[in-house]
Amino acid sequence: MDRLRISHDSRTLTVSLNGLRAFESAARHLSFTAAAAELGVTQSAISHQIKALEERMGVMLFRRTPRGLAVTDEALALAPTLTETFDRMARLLAQFGDGKRRAPLTISVVGTFALGWLLPRIKDFEQVCPFVDLRLLTNNNRVDVAGEGLDAAIRFGNGMWTGLNATKLIDAAMSPLCSPAMARQLVQPGDIARVTFLRSYRGQDWLQWLQAAGLGHIALAGPMFDSSVLMAEAAARGHGIALLPTGMFENDLTSGRLVQPFALGIANDAYWLVRPTGRSPSLALNAFQDWITQKLLEA
Repeated sequence: MDRLRISHDSRTLTVSLNGLRAFESAARHLSFTAAAAELGVTQSAISHQIKALEERMGVMLFRRTPRGLAVTDEALALAPTLTETFDRMARLLAQFGDGKRRAPLTISVVGTFALGWLLPRIKDFEQVCPFVDLRLLTNNNRVDVAGEGLDAAIRFGNGMWTGLNATKLIDAAMSPLCSPAMARQLVQPGDIARVTFLRSYRGQDWLQWLQAAGLGHIALAGPMFDSSVLMAEAAARGHGIALLPTGMFENDLTSGRLVQPFALGIANDAYWLVRPTGRSPSLALNAFQDWITQKLLEA
């Protein structure tokens, strides 16, 4: 039966699940017509279900105004909770799409690796590990794995992070990249002093490259970014020169959007798969780590 029984303190209320779904959709769209299209029923059915729900709850949920449908204060209090609940139910039921529950795996990935390496290979992972429900988030290399409830994260650095078990994935050589027009101004490394530096919070990277190039006397100045992906876009648009992991921007280098004007690179850091120390990896995380290790060996 399409009924939900709700008990609170000494009061019990029985309401229609179809009515709640009709209300949530109409409140989200502010339209009975759109709700009917979403749920595959007629507009009159939506209207009837909501009217029955209002009568059962003893409150009005919608008002008609010259500008269209508006929600009441009671509806404003109810709608967000229902939306979240239905979304959670949909995500849970999706895990049983083939009759078998899929194992959720939530990983936060630094943007450069997500865009430059992982995203092009996601389809392969889904085919190799169909039992894993992969949920990807992105970070700017500053992430609290335990505090954010993540299973793991992929970070860039030296692997020395307190409270985290780190497994190296791939070394990352960094070199200056810029637009083709800017590259034509850079005949020798010393010419870099005439263009704008695009910087990240990892200020030591540029200092190390300049030192390796014998240009330690050049002062660093220029806009700072918290995302290497955004910094690369600024470089491609001619706003300056950025020190970036070249392996993560192969498509831009191949297409000519970005140019590597100097062969000199530095390779002090790497990409790492990290998880909280003391927490055993799940079967899903082990599967992901095995897959990513194999793909990197094949490269």
